[in-house]
Amino acid sequence: AIWEKIKIQIYFTKCFSFYTGTVGVAAVTAGPGLTNTVTAVKNAQMAESPLLLIGGAAATLLQGRGALQDIDQMSLFKPLCKFCASVRSVREIVPTVRRALAVAQSGTPGPVFIEFPIDTLYPYHVVEKEFSPKIGFFFGLLCRKALESLGIPCFLGGMSRGMLGKNSPLHIRQNRRDALKEADLVLLAGTVCDFRLSYGRVLNRQSKIITVNRDKSQLLKNSDIFWKPTVAIQGDVGSFLLRISKGLEGHTFPQDWAENLKEGDKAKEKANRAKAEEKTERHLNPLSVLQRVDELMAEDSIIVADGGDFVGSAAYIMRPRGPLCWLDPGAFGTLGVGGGFALGAKLCHPDSEVWVVYGDGSLGYSVAEFDTFTRHKTPVIALVGNDACWSQISREQVPILGSNVACGLAFTDYHVVAQGYGGKGHLIGREDESQLEDIVKEAQRECKEGQAVLLNVLIGKTNFRDGSISV
Repeated sequence: AIWEKIKIQIYFTKCFSFYTGTVGVAAVTAGPGLTNTVTAVKNAQMAESPLLLIGGAAATLLQGRGALQDIDQMSLFKPLCKFCASVRSVREIVPTVRRALAVAQSGTPGPVFIEFPIDTLYPYHVVEKEFSPKIGFFFGLLCRKALESLGIPCFLGGMSRGMLGKNSPLHIRQNRRDALKEADLVLLAGTVCDFRLSYGRVLNRQSKIITVNRDKSQLLKNSDIFWKPTVAIQGDVGSFLLRISKGLEGHTFPQDWAENLKEGDKAKEKANRAKAEEKTERHLNPLSVLQRVDELMAEDSIIVADGGDFVGSAAYIMRPRGPLCWLDPGAFGTLGVGGGFALGAKLCHPDSEVWVVYGDGSLGYSVAEFDTFTRHKTPVIALVGNDACWSQISREQVPILGSNVACGLAFTDYHVVAQGYGGKGHLIGREDESQLEDIVKEAQRECKEGQAVLLNVLIGKTNFRDGSISV
């Protein structure tokens, strides 16, 4: 539907800003066009992504008189955006756009909104020069060197996954809760004490805690309940890491702690591999699928995560190859980002192998983007974990309510849907287990030849994520 396309546009724009270091710009029609961006704009707000949303509006003289698609758009976006403005004359366009772009990038980055009544939109030459491409600069590789020089073991969450590469000795992937309870000093570099850290309850009250964040409200979130920072620094995390690594240049931290954590990491991953070898009651073991696909992914791969249970497993199994090689929706947990993020990633990195890891529930939000991938020649590979269920919800609902009502889906032929849009599609079931690697390699070959591919993998149930309730 066209309204889903509008949300996909915002997700694409957000992804574009990740890779270019500039403000992403999206323009949508008035009224229902804007209302259908609300979820995506909220996602950008919570992910601290700079975004300029330009919306049409009824002609100035007709506002409030029952004009087509005329609603109070400013009230809708003020809670979501750092800056909202309605342009009332042509001469206001350039200064308003400049101010909006500056606000979007200053302090804690976030979305901004400008409303353009239709009577101000015709002199295109006035704004044309304001949107010339600019080259972005990233701290990713610099931050990686800073962390490596410090020698402190790191847990990476959200889109910081991959910052230390695929196999860094400092990157600890497993047993985070235990490590936080044992640590003498914890540095929360942009990490927020929300549901992802059990609101701060996982932190040891005897530990010294340094927290760094651009946003004061995020910096101290829940510190009045479950935890207290020893030092709270409001500022840019990347700049902080660079400065502290320079200040501690030549200092070597004891490595026994990092080595012990790494040994625990290896033991947990060994247990995960053993669990991946277990047979499920029907279809394929999802852990086995994810492990084997991860082993076959190219070293320049970018992973887009869009789903619940299957993606939650992928976060433990798959190893992003470098900075910004793992893209997820952030703290808002929005389903449906997959198509837009994949499109943005492929256009910014046309030579990279772009994978979208979908749950079968989340796929429905953007499977139509296979039409876009085909028409615009942006080949990606979609890996769909198809267990015919909203499993993330079911894991919580069944123990509490004793019912699976409204969680069931069907083992739909999503590969046929992709084929209908001009892409390639493969169905992979238990009978294909021995050919899984060959099918994945075939998908990679088809993708290199310019075709978008969907792997519809039928998966069974495991207890790997039992008890993983995120509220």
